[in-house]
Amino acid sequence: MLVLVLISMLNIFGTTVTEKLVKTENVGSRTTKFIFIKSTANAYNFANEALPLNDARVTRKLNVSLKKHTFKSVQSNVLHRKAEKWFPIIEPILKIYGIPDDFKYIPLVESGLCSGTSPKGASGLWQFMPGTARTYGLKVGHGVDERNNLRKSTIAACKYIKELYGEFNSWTLAAAAYNNGSIKLEKAISKQNEDNYFRMSLNRETGSYIYKLIAMKAIIQQPQKYGYNNYYAFTQPTQLLNFN
Repeated sequence: MLVLVLISMLNIFGTTVTEKLVKTENVGSRTTKFIFIKSTANAYNFANEALPLNDARVTRKLNVSLKKHTFKSVQSNVLHRKAEKWFPIIEPILKIYGIPDDFKYIPLVESGLCSGTSPKGASGLWQFMPGTARTYGLKVGHGVDERNNLRKSTIAACKYIKELYGEFNSWTLAAAAYNNGSIKLEKAISKQNEDNYFRMSLNRETGSYIYKLIAMKAIIQQPQKYGYNNYYAFTQPTQLLNFN
């Protein structure tokens, strides 16, 4: 009977963690502990940094984000067509710079369903502000805007993300800082004395940002599970935009 109860408890979450690696690193005056999933079934994570297990608040926010990105809510296969075009360009650049593959979902979250310039002035697939774009080598101004060049803007994004990782020593926090800025995130970490993104209280946009990336990853990897029955399967990379 006891064995049956234990098996039942393990099956509640629909996922089996076969191996966990706990990594502790010092970031300035802070000591950060991450649980890296090495082998799982149907586990949600970003850049192999796992969501806290058995956290009702995290589960609720993840479920809300997944629901918002289902075909029933979005009603578009545009994201899959764009992934088919963009990923063959983005993926090898991320690999060269040592950036986790999951960061390729940032352009889909930042500018997946729209284009142009935001009210704040951010532009391009990686939604760079003019000043930040210039800092990382992009030409902006005098009739030139390299923020709209996928290859060049991806290289700039990799440089920026790598710098953020060097500051926060966490890919999850690097992604959050990409959205909110490193200064604001550092202030939030210091004020809350907390450096686990999933346990922090952040503004609405940044507080849901990683969940959006995880949801985007889920629907691109398992489209039919989330209602995208008619989608473009990108098993063979397109060469159409490789020389953007």
